[in-house]
Amino acid sequence: MAFVEIKNLTKYYGELCAVDHLNISVEEGEIFGLIGPNGAGKSTTLHVITTLTDFDKGEVIIDGLDLRKDKVKIKQLIGMVPQDIAVYDHLTALENVKFFASLYGLRGKELTKASKEALDFVGLSDRLSLKPKHMSGGMKRRLNIACGIAHGPKFIVMDEPTVGVDAQSREHILNSIQILRERGATVIYTSHYMNEVEIICNRIAIIDKGKLVASGTKHQLVSLVTDVQSVYIHAKLPMGFLAEDFMKRLRNMPDVKAVSMKDYMFRIDIIMKENGISRIVEQFIQQGISIISIKSEEPDLDTMFLTLTGHDLR
Repeated sequence: MAFVEIKNLTKYYGELCAVDHLNISVEEGEIFGLIGPNGAGKSTTLHVITTLTDFDKGEVIIDGLDLRKDKVKIKQLIGMVPQDIAVYDHLTALENVKFFASLYGLRGKELTKASKEALDFVGLSDRLSLKPKHMSGGMKRRLNIACGIAHGPKFIVMDEPTVGVDAQSREHILNSIQILRERGATVIYTSHYMNEVEIICNRIAIIDKGKLVASGTKHQLVSLVTDVQSVYIHAKLPMGFLAEDFMKRLRNMPDVKAVSMKDYMFRIDIIMKENGISRIVEQFIQQGISIISIKSEEPDLDTMFLTLTGHDLR
């Protein structure tokens, strides 16, 4: 079931069309990646769906509510984690979270409890009295997240939440986002780190120049570029084994595009299909070849993005 429906969204800044008839559907309970180069219209789209910016044309439905008619109700559903850290240096971690959570109507014991739970969730339960000016970049990012989720939003928008953080904080943030989804939240996630998008996003939309370029799972997007994957098999060949004859046999298999071998490492380029690798392995087994290791490589999202947009993500 679609939780967010964006239909023909259009937004102008003067004569500049920042978002051009954009159509995106986000399913309930998924982490949806929104990627594109700088100036693609990502930020404008996020500002619209989080009620920060009006739009000129189109329709935005969130949890069955029309953004034009039900803006106040929609605001109560949303948790926003902005790219720019939005915390107050003169307040402690707990005071920061309580301030932002109070904007959603939390009061008294409920406010304190929710704020402490949010800080515990992001790994800052032992830093309640610490002020942001004394925090590392990663800690500030986690505090930023706590401020955006303390009120228990059903819909969370995360704009570049791992920019400039260390590896440990990045891992903690990514794990936290997956837990939020497991708890029932719907998440829109933007990042310039393609490996993050691959790891946590169920589906991904690519936008460029305000328009949707492609949308789907990683596999669906990659298949727009190519349907071939490379399988690497490190093998131990029997004495007197005729490798060239075996490679010719592999080349004659359906869906196999190319076969090569170097230092007992076979590379087989094969069309990505269900059980395709299993059929290759069966050939090795039938010939009595011992397999030491197997790995496969699909074209990555960086390659796909470059092919579809003509430039790098960054």
